Amino acid sequence: MGILIRYLPLLVLMSSMAFTQITQARESVLVVANSGESSLQLSKSELRNLFMGGAINGLSPVEFEPGSYLRKVFNTQVIGLPEARIQSFWAQMKFSGRSVPPSHVSNIEEMLTFLKEHKFSVGYLPEGTSIPKGLTVVYVSI
Repeated sequence: MGILIRYLPLLVLMSSMAFTQITQARESVLVVANSGESSLQLSKSELRNLFMGGAINGLSPVEFEPGSYLRKVFNTQVIGLPEARIQSFWAQMKFSGRSVPPSHVSNIEEMLTFLKEHKFSVGYLPEGTSIPKGLTVVYVSI
C-alpha cells in the first residue's frame, strides 16, 4: 500500500502523457500552400526539410507559436520530433547564423490570413478547416 501511494503521482503523470500522445496521434493536420499551383503535393520528408530550414521551390513555412497544441500535433506527426528538440535545433541555427526559424502566427485566423497574403507560403491547419480559394492542400497527415 505504501508503494502505491508513493508512486501514485508518477503513475497519474505517465497516464496523462500517454493519453496526450495518443490523442495527438489521432488528429490530422492539413498542410496548405499558397503556391498558385493546384496540383502541388509535398511528401512528409519534403515538409520536414522545409520546416527545418531547407528550401523547396521558393516555399516559405509558417507555423504556430511554440506551445500551441496544433504545433505539437504537427511536430509529432510530420516533423517527427518533440517540441524541445525543435526549439534546441532552432536555437543552434540562430546562434550559429546558419538559418532562422519559420514565421509564427498565434491562431487559425492569423494562419489563414498569412497564407492568403503571402505567395509561396506553407502552413498547417486542423482537419476540417474550410480552405479558402487560392490555397491548396499539399499534404494530409493521418
